Amino acid sequence: MHVLVTGATGFVGRRLVPALLDAAHEVTVLARDAGRYDGPSGVRIVVGDLLERESIDAAVGSEDTVDAAYYLVHSMTARDDFEARDRRAAANFADAASAAGVDRVIYLGGLGEERDRLSPHLRSRREVERVLAAGTYDLTTLRAAIIVGPGSAGFEMVVQLASRLPVMVTPRWVRTPCQPIGVDDVIAYLVGVLDDPETAGETYEIGGPEVLTYAEMLRRTGRHLGHEPTLVAVPVLTPRLSAYWVGLMTDVPWSVARPLIEGLKNPVVVHDDRLARLVDVDPTPFDEAVRRALTERAAAEAGA
Repeated sequence: MHVLVTGATGFVGRRLVPALLDAAHEVTVLARDAGRYDGPSGVRIVVGDLLERESIDAAVGSEDTVDAAYYLVHSMTARDDFEARDRRAAANFADAASAAGVDRVIYLGGLGEERDRLSPHLRSRREVERVLAAGTYDLTTLRAAIIVGPGSAGFEMVVQLASRLPVMVTPRWVRTPCQPIGVDDVIAYLVGVLDDPETAGETYEIGGPEVLTYAEMLRRTGRHLGHEPTLVAVPVLTPRLSAYWVGLMTDVPWSVARPLIEGLKNPVVVHDDRLARLVDVDPTPFDEAVRRALTERAAAEAGA
């Protein structure tokens, strides 16, 4: 099958492309800068920008026909116009994929119940899902919480806080339940749904085998780093103040920390596990996912 991957230079995309090649699929990637893409050989690269419709047409409609496409793009920034940009990019993609006759689109979105008053970024992810659903293809959506792996903004925040602060003054969101999932499991689900036609047109929730609070994730990650932090929850810390605090204490910039923290107030737990019965994935325990992530992270830093 000929597959297009958008967001191929991102945290999930750069792992998905080799997995698709291993599964004997032909892969095209859409990249704004071909020089930034250093993926495996044998991949067709098309330069384009989702905010420019004509450049997407070249990815889905030229040379060989694209059978399926992955939409792995979302804004992780505090800029005021991120919702409009995400909406426009998704609409451009939906129009181009529909016009080119793409059969399936697979979207990686975010967990969270809309009745819980989703944060702006989680709300935008849900809106992108609705925009993509307007296309003429079959849309498969996977909704996930924090993905555990090196390069994940949410996990990076957890690692840096756990490694740098033996005592942490934290806001109330540390008590929010979350169902983190290892990046290897996410990739297995993304590849698995492509190979199962029964999943076409469906929405699924994916998560690891444990539901944890953010406090528990901080403590358990700290243990892997050699020390378990002490957490002191302070109810007066607003998301904005918390973001400034994270920006001060870690390398995560405020513009990224703010949307991350705004989303942490929403419980993100799997309530529908149908996909686990369709795609055979052996769930990775949280501590094992952390161990793998920290090992890969250390190897990357050593080779830098």
